[in-house]
Amino acid sequence: MPTPGEHKTVRHLSQRGLENPLSFFNPDAEIDVTQNRLPHWQQGEAWVFVTWRLGDSLPKAKLDQWKEARDIWKKYHPEPWDEKTEAEYHDHFSRQIDEWLDQGSGSCVLKDPANGKIVADALRHFDGERYELASFVVMPNHVHVLFRPLGDHALADILKSWKGFTARVINKRIGKTGALWQDDYWDRLIRNERHFFKVVEYVRENPVKAKLRQGSFVLWERGPRTN
Repeated sequence: MPTPGEHKTVRHLSQRGLENPLSFFNPDAEIDVTQNRLPHWQQGEAWVFVTWRLGDSLPKAKLDQWKEARDIWKKYHPEPWDEKTEAEYHDHFSRQIDEWLDQGSGSCVLKDPANGKIVADALRHFDGERYELASFVVMPNHVHVLFRPLGDHALADILKSWKGFTARVINKRIGKTGALWQDDYWDRLIRNERHFFKVVEYVRENPVKAKLRQGSFVLWERGPRTN
């Protein structure tokens, strides 16, 4: 039977039109881990916050310095992490990446409304079929998405589809060849309702924080139910 807190979660998130509001990270359940340059975690249909960027959006010197500092930190903080340690990691390292991205380095081809729309349309295409979207923002050189995979659809496959399709279409449109996106992506499982709404707020405020003009980004957020 749902607890009072769970009833509150159902009410708040169901008002947003979300189908399964209690799909949060369970620290006691199994996690599917896949490896690329970064580890990626998926736990069934749990909500996840994902960020990926254009390949030219961060200078290599900055990234190398960031990776060195992160590797040293992780040496003294072996996984699995508790919630406090995970928060410390993101405060130190995820936030730094986001701040650099918001400075608008690189070609920023997503600032072109037509290119931003290509990404936004791709994200919405399988909404409700392969995954359920809560919110996303297409920034000039990176993308944030809050969503949950559905059924047996794997996080890695969903990201591969988004990035592969949009790279082909955008490259064709701008007359570019080669890689458009960074090979990897960052992801974080959503722990609870408070974490969920904190991420929704972050996505919503990202264009404001980066001081972007209207038309240079695409912000989408699932609205409340109408029935």
